[in-house]
Amino acid sequence: MSTPNLKFTNALIDSSSPYLLQHAHNPVNWYPWGEEALEKAKRENKPLLVSIGYSACHWCHVMEHESFEDEETAALMNAHFVCIKVDREERPDIDQLYMAAVQLMTQKGGWPLNCFALPDGRPIYGGTYFPKENWQHVLKQIDSLYKNDWDKVQEYAGNLTKGIEQMELFKVKDGVESISKNDLQESVGKWLGMIDQEEGGPNRAPKFPLPSNYLFLLRYSVLTNQKHVLEHVHLTLKKMAFGGIYDQIGGGFSRYSTDVWWKVPHFEKMLYDNGQLLSLYAEAYQQYADEDYRAICMQTAEFVKRELTSKEGYFFSALDADSEGVEGKFYTWKLDELKAVLSEEEYLVARVYYNLNDFGFWEHEQYILLRRDENRIVAEVLELDEIELENHIRKINSKLMAARDKRVRPGLDDKLLCSWNAMMIRGLADASRIFDEEQLLVDAEKAARFILQELKDEEGRLWHTWKNGKRSVPGFLEDYAFMIDALIGLYEASYSDHWLLEARDLMYTVLGDFERSASGLFYFTSSQHGVWVAKQLETSDNVQPASNSMMARNLHTLGIYLGKPEWMQQTNSMLRTVRDELINYGPGYSNWGLLVLEQEYDFRELVISGIGAIKAAKQIRKKYRPNLLLAASETTTLLPLFEGRNPGEKPKFYLCKGMMCESPVNSIEELNLN
Repeated sequence: MSTPNLKFTNALIDSSSPYLLQHAHNPVNWYPWGEEALEKAKRENKPLLVSIGYSACHWCHVMEHESFEDEETAALMNAHFVCIKVDREERPDIDQLYMAAVQLMTQKGGWPLNCFALPDGRPIYGGTYFPKENWQHVLKQIDSLYKNDWDKVQEYAGNLTKGIEQMELFKVKDGVESISKNDLQESVGKWLGMIDQEEGGPNRAPKFPLPSNYLFLLRYSVLTNQKHVLEHVHLTLKKMAFGGIYDQIGGGFSRYSTDVWWKVPHFEKMLYDNGQLLSLYAEAYQQYADEDYRAICMQTAEFVKRELTSKEGYFFSALDADSEGVEGKFYTWKLDELKAVLSEEEYLVARVYYNLNDFGFWEHEQYILLRRDENRIVAEVLELDEIELENHIRKINSKLMAARDKRVRPGLDDKLLCSWNAMMIRGLADASRIFDEEQLLVDAEKAARFILQELKDEEGRLWHTWKNGKRSVPGFLEDYAFMIDALIGLYEASYSDHWLLEARDLMYTVLGDFERSASGLFYFTSSQHGVWVAKQLETSDNVQPASNSMMARNLHTLGIYLGKPEWMQQTNSMLRTVRDELINYGPGYSNWGLLVLEQEYDFRELVISGIGAIKAAKQIRKKYRPNLLLAASETTTLLPLFEGRNPGEKPKFYLCKGMMCESPVNSIEELNLN
């Protein structure tokens, strides 16, 4: 990140977003998104220049340094455009709109995102990163087009807006069956043709972790007994955990790998990745007790608590890829740096364990610490037993962490995002439940209470972001979707009823505030946002699940817990709208696939009531049962699932499937759960 030139100050100076503040001293007359900028554009009849990025984005920093800090370029921008800076994390609705426009124009997208629009917001042209000379040329061309060919500008705006509205326009599909087991089998068959059988993940670069993909494949492989799919999941998880994408000494995953080996990451660390990956690795451990998975979870949780947790208990958004203006400088090592920190014996161990060789070499004499082999193999090479090796690695990591802590740290994006916090709450809750680690649950509950206290208003509505004691931007569908899911996760980890009741209240708010399309899908924005340019439907799963797929799963789960079959029914029409897309491109609809698994593959609910119920629930949870919904209570509860199932001095077990229940039994041994 560049050092700001305090010669200039623009309208971003009062922003709460760290990303906007990074640009507050650019010579560009930036405005935040809002009425002031839009009215100025209309009054002066100038096109908008909407530039979107986020604080941890490396190429955003590059374009800032090359163009937005350049006074000549800034003069062009100021003279002919009303320039707006947007933090994509604060305003995902604006990002979605202009990303859709750029994808329609260029068939690709990413950040920085730069889009030109009419004063009313309708896009006319855009792209991602532009080198300085190209950028100046584009500025001049758009200015000339706007002033000299108004009919063409209007045509561009009209066509793009229509295209955006139709991008994820799902029509009601009358007579279309729900997604079946055969449909899933077809989808997974096509998916397996796109995998890397040697290094895991997709057979291309870059490689993103995509947690919902591997959570789906994990559950699918177990429920269908497809061992080759299961092997691919574990191969991928191991390769990611061993690769440079994982911080081997400090914990936590970077956003993606630039190569097929998970070796060279884009070094930014995002909260949403790490929250989801906590859930994934914890569940993978439950299915296959690999101690590497446990270590990954505990180390990642430690990283989050150390570097991404506020004193109030909520979670910060991201760590930058850069430090001192250099990508990855905080995380990579020169050999002489390692030799200066480690003893001779420790260096020899680290050289083998962390691949300080041609494979581990990156650039400019820098090495990325990464693993390629299991501990037992490395121990054999070094002629050590595994315990000796593990002791060495603990000492090496401790010394390297201490040395690294003296470096200039990457920038921290310290705003709170409701949806991202929810994903971390869910991750900590899952890890707590699976590993029986009470402190992880304590941390998750503390963050949840903060959000419900500070980001939930008197009308029961969520807000999207919080910074410096102030909440801002009404909550989007993603905020409700992931927060409801997090509250369900807290119940599953604690069996405390109030978390489900909080989830219920948020669901009522969604059903009241968020308009739905004819197909039953929810729009991304609510009645609190107003409507401009085009309403957006978010349906495809990516680095985080789509808000609609998450809402569909929430409706199904809460429908069971709260005795609301009408909520469960709503998921059916939602699923039918994406049937073709799921069959043809499973990786983009994997969270929808998880819902299908819950509906089609022997989904059961187990209610345990009476003294000792929670202990019994924990015992049952030790075995991997992905399609078992479990509720437990030792006291009287208002949850509909417990109606007529009053607690006694000993636990009683009620097993149901497809709204049909078996006779209650008095012990785990009498249950037919296999």
